[in-house]
Amino acid sequence: MAPEKYITEVTTGGGIEAKYLAAGDCETAYFEADYPKNADIGKIEIWYPKELETGGGKYPAVIFVNGTGVAASRYKPVFEHLASWGFIAVGNEDPSTWEGKKADETLAWLLAANEDESSVFYHRVDTDNIGITGHSQGGVGVFNAINETGRKGLYKCAVSLSPTQEELAEALKMPYDASKTAIPIMILAGAPDDVISLEGLKDMFRSIAAGAVIARRSGTGHGQMLYSGDGYVTAWFMWRLRGDAEAAAAFLGGDAEILRNPRWQDVMLSIADN
Repeated sequence: MAPEKYITEVTTGGGIEAKYLAAGDCETAYFEADYPKNADIGKIEIWYPKELETGGGKYPAVIFVNGTGVAASRYKPVFEHLASWGFIAVGNEDPSTWEGKKADETLAWLLAANEDESSVFYHRVDTDNIGITGHSQGGVGVFNAINETGRKGLYKCAVSLSPTQEELAEALKMPYDASKTAIPIMILAGAPDDVISLEGLKDMFRSIAAGAVIARRSGTGHGQMLYSGDGYVTAWFMWRLRGDAEAAAAFLGGDAEILRNPRWQDVMLSIADN
């Protein structure tokens, strides 16, 4: 679970990280809908900027892919945090996410709501700016959602948090192939130990031609990676989906903040400003 007050409890090592770990300016609201078509999904859960209800603008969306046993209802503060920065943050109750197929169904539901005149989300989703993130088994699900599903081409960027190492995932019968990744992705893990090793991260980094960031957060366990990297996760989506130049400075160039942040180690970057 994500602690209710994690944004005040997680330590940061840079000004950009601290800025985007703090709450954004948007008041948030919550929506849920039963999803009888798939018992695993159970219900769709969405946190969003409340101004969406009365304004005429469109908002980027981020699909969340659950870790094992960590349904959206167990890390509500993470969704609320992203919504406070102007995103539609979408989750579900899926207990088995590695294939990415139910993330794809969840995205399909949101796109249908965007065309439904009776929905609060009618013409409010910026369909050109959709991202995806997930932790642990959900980190595997991120790769499969962006590389194997029918709507893979709709994702503009991704974040995978502590994905199960490819060889272990294969042994556990939840395979994925990171080398297929064709959109910019950030992959974060804990150090010194996590379900993916440093060498596993480096191999993944070298296999991705689309541009990637990898980094390990020092002194952070696997479960804590669900929320401890949220400053840079939010900055990543602010840059890639909202064009925020200040957020981009965390990742671009030889002076990128993440490279000199003492809370992060083993950082590798192959990201362009586009």
